[in-house]
Amino acid sequence: MSAMLPAFTEGEVEFLIIENGLVFTTSENKKSATSIFGKEVALCEEYRNFKIQEILGNMISEKSQLESAPFYTYLKKTAGMSDDEILRVSADLKRSKIEKGNLLLAKGPICNYSFFVEKGLLRSYTLDESGKEHVMQFAPENWFIVDRSSVYFNDVSESYIEAIEDTEVVLIGEDFFNKANETSPAFRKFNDKILHNHIRHMQKRLNLLLGATAEVRYLSFIEMYPDLLLRVPQWMIASYLGITPESLSRVRKELAQKNFRPSS
Repeated sequence: MSAMLPAFTEGEVEFLIIENGLVFTTSENKKSATSIFGKEVALCEEYRNFKIQEILGNMISEKSQLESAPFYTYLKKTAGMSDDEILRVSADLKRSKIEKGNLLLAKGPICNYSFFVEKGLLRSYTLDESGKEHVMQFAPENWFIVDRSSVYFNDVSESYIEAIEDTEVVLIGEDFFNKANETSPAFRKFNDKILHNHIRHMQKRLNLLLGATAEVRYLSFIEMYPDLLLRVPQWMIASYLGITPESLSRVRKELAQKNFRPSS
């Protein structure tokens, strides 16, 4: 019986082959094993057990860290994936931290990832020819944000994605979605639903921008992002609504007056 385990040496990583209680390096002849690891088989057995316990401990630690991650919880509770399915598709996921005010994506390059916000807050926006910003989306915790034209059609990015707060994201490539769709029928159904839900929200927002009053747009924003009023500057909300900050201030004042009920 043989197995291959990673062993860490000074300055490099090598692989060890464990066979019938003896340990051999992949780069050395098996006959020289006793000169490398000592003459006693017992020592090799002890080393083998030590490495097995070390590797099992690392695997348990990595699994525990994964299960405590917000994206793992999201996939399990919202997308309906099983623990085994999540572990099979999540091994190669990368994470990144973005400080407040820094860009996660800029106009120009091709975007290779969708981003899932585990902590913090992002926004996507475009710039017109005069340099004016137009906010397209906000992404708080448990939201996805992506330049779809760039990710799915290899177009150069036309938008910027910026951290409004210190933010932690999961970088999700096309391979993850392909594997998750193949592995989990529940995720496949969820992914289809979330795509159509995104289209539905974009259609609704377009209709609001074309024909709704500033007040109706603002109330729709509160419905969409109920927890962001104190986290997002007023000028960014105004940009998202397609109105001036002054108009937003007037709308908020009028709504406050409508809902004010003097005490008797």
